[in-house]
Amino acid sequence: MNFMKNSIFNRKDGGDDARMEPEKGNQVLAVWGSPGCGKTTVAVKLAAYLAQQKKDVALLLCDMNTPMLPCICPPGDLEEEHSLGSILAASHVSESLVRHNCITHKRFRHLAIIGMRKGENEYTYPPYERTQAEELLQALRNIAPYVVIDCGSSIANDILSAIALLKSDAVLRMVNCDLKSISYLSSQLPLLKESKWDAEKQYRVASNVYPNEASGHMEQVLGSVAFQIPHSGEVASQTLEGNLFKELGLKDSRAFRKSLESIAKEVFGC
Repeated sequence: MNFMKNSIFNRKDGGDDARMEPEKGNQVLAVWGSPGCGKTTVAVKLAAYLAQQKKDVALLLCDMNTPMLPCICPPGDLEEEHSLGSILAASHVSESLVRHNCITHKRFRHLAIIGMRKGENEYTYPPYERTQAEELLQALRNIAPYVVIDCGSSIANDILSAIALLKSDAVLRMVNCDLKSISYLSSQLPLLKESKWDAEKQYRVASNVYPNEASGHMEQVLGSVAFQIPHSGEVASQTLEGNLFKELGLKDSRAFRKSLESIAKEVFGC
């Protein structure tokens, strides 16, 4: 049975369903990177992995111009239809408002999702301010012991993604092994440095690494990286199908799964 509204992550029985805090002290992870680097895929797969481990996790999809909900799973797999826009449109973002607008997945009892619905964009709702973004993130901290945030790539005009990067406990900074990704980061990172972004909390991640991409060449292009996420044909197929919560069962996905487990262990201690 899925967790239901008004009882989202409020388990107090001390059993398997009890609130379990991250062992490493990191509660909120922001996943960010260049367009096409696979950040949404990694954010969704990480959230699903935590939920499968019976960790209560909230997945926040920040993109308000390209809603990700229709891209990550079939609509029939979701219990309700709510929108991130309804939360940010409020003059005050309360914990109860956030709980009400959480979406549940029929197969993941320990997962709550927040994102924009199909057909919506940032102009569907009134503009929001930094205050609403900060209140949303604080509410998620109160609701879920684990929070994974899929940030939008362009942070110059994306208040929620920018605040998520500044307020999160850890950041996965994802790049592909190509010059376009490097150019993107060189243009975006100064925006964060102006806001006193804590660079110590970030993990550099090389994404979608093919077997023929030698690690020496990759580090020459990207610099040292904390994690390498290998290419998986099965993951690519799930992305095209819009079904990222589907389990990975093929042999070619074994290294991808291992990399997710390594990230979860390093960031959250689980």
